[in-house]
Amino acid sequence: MITGCSTGLGRALAEAVAASGQQVLATARRPETLEGLRDAYPKTLATCALDVRDPDDCHNAVHAAIARFGGIDVLVNNAGYGHFGAVEEVTDAELEAQFATNLFAPWRLTRLVLPHMRAQGHGDVVMVSSTAGRLAYPGLGAYTAAKYALEGMVEALSQELTGTGVHVVAVEPGMFATEWGTTLTESSHLDTYRDVTAPMLAGSRAMKQLPIANPPSLFADEVLRLIASDDRPTRLPIGADAWQALLDAAQRDHTALLNARPVTV
Repeated sequence: MITGCSTGLGRALAEAVAASGQQVLATARRPETLEGLRDAYPKTLATCALDVRDPDDCHNAVHAAIARFGGIDVLVNNAGYGHFGAVEEVTDAELEAQFATNLFAPWRLTRLVLPHMRAQGHGDVVMVSSTAGRLAYPGLGAYTAAKYALEGMVEALSQELTGTGVHVVAVEPGMFATEWGTTLTESSHLDTYRDVTAPMLAGSRAMKQLPIANPPSLFADEVLRLIASDDRPTRLPIGADAWQALLDAAQRDHTALLNARPVTV
């Protein structure tokens, strides 16, 4: 079961799963966007309307997957979007919307699926995070905060699931050629922050066209490889740029932590 399949990473993954012969429930707020996928893979792909912010939609989609396929082996919480604004610029409503989609929704769907996975003795929950789940970027404070929180949930859940046969992993894509940047919502901007945030906004908007942006097919291949493997890391960067950025950040954090340690006499 994959959320957010209308475009981008979710659509690439749904198509790859269906093409591999595995059964998949592809979901989207507007299910008509999935008709092409359903027509291309009528034997392996089903579709369902799902606004991940709606508890009833979430409940109905989970039960639709179980009714159609007899269970759910893998849940991929992919649906999400970005919001751009400096911390001072982001309103309560904008912040709540980020957390409703990027944190509360995957938490809710995971809670709904876990009893079924535990009963069958196996399962994988894949949380689509971001390098922003471990790195902060100017102007993306709300998005970053939600992804940091998502990764905190994964860390706790991975320990809670010990011995159940169910695993959870946060995948952390780098830059991918998707519509993420072009669909960013924005706060009203203050002149105070423009010099700091404007370059990040321009880069985010242009991400799909950047020569270094990864193709969505790479994401699909890596998730399929992960699920087929016996290795279940708690976090998995995806894309060479993600690996490099997070390795560099880990080194900086390690050095900063050592430098902050009080000197004992």
